[in-house]
Amino acid sequence: MMLGMMILDQWWWLAIPGLLLGIYAQIKLSSAYNHYVQVAAESGLTGAQAARIILDGAGLANVDVHEVEGHLTDHYDPIKKGLFLSSENFHGRSLAALGVSAHEAGHALQHKAAYLWLNLRMMVVPATQFASTAAFWIVILSSIFGMVKVLAPIAVAVFAIIAFFQLITLPVEFDASKRAKVELVRLGLVSQQESPGISKVLNAAAMTYVAAMVSSVLTLVHWMLIARNNERD
Repeated sequence: MMLGMMILDQWWWLAIPGLLLGIYAQIKLSSAYNHYVQVAAESGLTGAQAARIILDGAGLANVDVHEVEGHLTDHYDPIKKGLFLSSENFHGRSLAALGVSAHEAGHALQHKAAYLWLNLRMMVVPATQFASTAAFWIVILSSIFGMVKVLAPIAVAVFAIIAFFQLITLPVEFDASKRAKVELVRLGLVSQQESPGISKVLNAAAMTYVAAMVSSVLTLVHWMLIARNNERD
């Protein structure tokens, strides 16, 4: 999306940092995950079992763990109060499976603790969903029908919402990973020797959120430059 609209003007180069960082983050995640998905956890637990132990240990017996299709589609739904793990992590007995599953359980722990940044992100979700839809049409109308100048003020507001959402997502994701690492070791689900492997997987996953944040901020900057240029014309 970002690259598609930036080739239309002199600020196209703003797409490059976010694009390169995004590619790097995906390569790093794939490399770390693909490696540690082949490393069996000493505990012999599946990702679903590990998540269940963490949840129960936190008094969250009411949070169910579900299996979903797809690759790395794992997530916690605060509305349904459920953990949704991809099949490979739900059934997997690898360090990667335990790390990802514990990370999602970490979001449930945040929810229980009324973690500030998670609550703020939940509040912003409806506006972000609307903004994401609006962003799609802004790009289409700007690229095909040349309505860049007309849509610039609206685009600034829309991409400001998206950038804000990506920004507040960072502490949520980093904190969930921190909670996951602590709980996995504290409950004896992984050993101290296995902990570095868990960290590599979760740190690589966190990099994808950093890349998304950088890309969204640069997109916002791009539209701000267009809007400012319009005011001078």
